[in-house]
Amino acid sequence: MPAQHQDASGNSAPSKLDQLRLYTDVVADTGDIEAIRRFQPLDATTNPSLLLRAAALPAYAKLVEAARDAGRASDGDSATQLAVASDHLAVAIGREILALIPGRVSTEVDARLSFDVRASIERARRLMQGYRELGIDSDRVLIKLAATWEGIRAAEVLEREGIHTNLTLLFSFAQAQACADAGVTLISPFVGRILDWHLAHSGRDHYPAEEDPGVLSVARIFNYYKGHGYDTIVMGASFRNTGEIEALAGCDRLTIGPALLEQLAADHGPLPRRLDPDHPGPVEQQQQLSEAEFRWLSAEDAMATEKLAEGLRNFAADQRALETLLAQK
Repeated sequence: MPAQHQDASGNSAPSKLDQLRLYTDVVADTGDIEAIRRFQPLDATTNPSLLLRAAALPAYAKLVEAARDAGRASDGDSATQLAVASDHLAVAIGREILALIPGRVSTEVDARLSFDVRASIERARRLMQGYRELGIDSDRVLIKLAATWEGIRAAEVLEREGIHTNLTLLFSFAQAQACADAGVTLISPFVGRILDWHLAHSGRDHYPAEEDPGVLSVARIFNYYKGHGYDTIVMGASFRNTGEIEALAGCDRLTIGPALLEQLAADHGPLPRRLDPDHPGPVEQQQQLSEAEFRWLSAEDAMATEKLAEGLRNFAADQRALETLLAQK
């Protein structure tokens, strides 16, 4: 745990990271084993970008080679073999992470399948089967899917099968509403990427935390879920600074990268609770969206539409880069 220091009165003052853990489950947004070992999060989450960086580290060389072997041993063409190798690596890194944390690891379905319900379900089942073959209980794994309409429908099926899901690339209130009604286990609204869009389109170069559009989006979703009794966990993600994190203290979970974890661990100022599930803020009327309503609300939300598409492209690019690395002899 991060070391404490003495305050002006000589008392030991906890770090902001320690204070945050009083209200919120902290998740490590990294596939770096050393960072996870250091910060001791409850859960950890990965994606193709994080797996790509992890696979380039010498510590993972044996896992990469084992993934290549698994791909070569599988039936099918080269694309199928690369998909098998990628899934094998994701599960292998997930197993390494689970050895260090008490909670769950999130493992992502290929973003290129985000508009294909059947293919997403099949890929999720294969990932989960990989964990089961290693003796890992399904309750310790979250399958990550993009929060497209098709991804949400796939998650709905998987949840009924006992496969828990984490819906990612979530930028809009409509996505959050649809995820809750589908009974997904957890959502990951992207705070920093929402801020990025507003900075690029508003003419402003700064938003204080209390006005940060990403912070306000997560708080709105949190209050809606708690006010209407949804069990879906809200996990804020993609942070740009510690101010965003502090403004969401009390959210169910926050997934935080190593650099910001380091800053929170080094800061010993006060960190008050901002969100409380027992006393949510203003709660909007409950609404269950049809597919047509979901797609229209998505089309009306330029930020969410653009950031979802951008996120899918970026994850797909990193997936292709990972496959290129795995294809090397």
